[in-house]
Amino acid sequence: MTTVITRIPPSPTGRFHIGTARTALFNYLFARHNNGRIVFRSEDTDKTRSKKEYEDEIINGLHWLGITWDEFSRQSEHTSRHRALLEKLINEGKAYISKEQSKNDSSKTVEIVRLKNPGKEITFNDIVRGDITFDTTELGDFVIARSLDDALYHFAVVVDDMDAGVTHVIRGEDGISNTPRQILIQEALGAKRPAYAHLPLILDEKRAKLSKRSGATSVMDYRDEGFLPEAIVNYLALLGWNPGGDREDFSLTELVDVFSLDNVQKGGASWNRDKLLSVNQRWMRKLSDTEYLVNIKNISPNINSFDETLLTKTVPLLKERARTFSEALDMLSGELACIFTPPKPEHDILISKEPDNARGATQRHLETLISKIDSLPNEAPADIIKTTIMPYADKEGRGEVLWPLRYALSGQKRSPDPFTLIEILGKDESVKRINTSLAILVNNE
Repeated sequence: MTTVITRIPPSPTGRFHIGTARTALFNYLFARHNNGRIVFRSEDTDKTRSKKEYEDEIINGLHWLGITWDEFSRQSEHTSRHRALLEKLINEGKAYISKEQSKNDSSKTVEIVRLKNPGKEITFNDIVRGDITFDTTELGDFVIARSLDDALYHFAVVVDDMDAGVTHVIRGEDGISNTPRQILIQEALGAKRPAYAHLPLILDEKRAKLSKRSGATSVMDYRDEGFLPEAIVNYLALLGWNPGGDREDFSLTELVDVFSLDNVQKGGASWNRDKLLSVNQRWMRKLSDTEYLVNIKNISPNINSFDETLLTKTVPLLKERARTFSEALDMLSGELACIFTPPKPEHDILISKEPDNARGATQRHLETLISKIDSLPNEAPADIIKTTIMPYADKEGRGEVLWPLRYALSGQKRSPDPFTLIEILGKDESVKRINTSLAILVNNE
């Protein structure tokens, strides 16, 4: 039985785009599902635009996603092989050197290499789309090299795939138009035709091809924003592929087990950031508290200065609301900042406006609340704290009781509920903060 061999051939002329990641993922899943091999080939022959920093980002991004390969090469390393096969085709009369006017300098003549096109109809079977037929006569004798030492993409990729033994070419549907040229080159070289599978384009919310203009960013930008690789992989896999059933969450290993090109859709797949955020939040909630905090610290090492015990106590709140670790970080520096820094309450904000004797009533409420909090067991959970305080709040008026309590604990107009704050801060710190507010009331500061 022939070993399945796929390839991941990114061009290092730009950042690691979402579309590149999805194509790489599908190649990975198909090969691993079939116990096959994966060839990574950096298509770096564009000497002007190719940059090492882009190649590094793509490689690091794939590793971050968990995508691996069995063989690595750069297309620029194969120049002598490309030249040898160009010369072979010329010697066999299947290609020829054509002296033509340079497009860049009309005063110069260049010697390009053209393939002799037999001008026939070509049909290939696409695993996703079925039979596709092209009339190649309209292509003419197309250029396959700018010179013997400068093969064009179509020729270089066919030679490299042939030499690597690639059995399946899995790529975006914008590669369909390249296929007839590549098949003609394969036939001229006597190469075996690989199977083709052209994936649906990733579309933006306006059903246009996803691009930087429509908000698409590098995979590494999502990493830096605090998305998990498991969430990106999970979401990308479901862009244009359906495993069947209602299940939504798949690990990379689970995807390998169930992946099939038979379930790839033909129509474009819509990129939806809100759905990605939802997927990411589900994966964030699967983490242990320790793992959760490690991810936050990876984004902002400054969190290491926070009290670790208090920080751990905030994780349930973060898991409930944060959809990325950047959002979790914003919460820690925003509404949850009061947990780590004692508040500086203001007299006028502390006092409830409702009763006639506002200052006296607020003072009485806080004194009563201190006694109730003192009666709580150590490490009391929020529900027990709420059960202890709410009868008094219901009797005296929730707004008159709970607002000064919450503000005394947080010093903020926006914060978690007071019961949660007391649970996190602990009995002693909570009483200490309330006493600070009482002193402000007494001294009319």
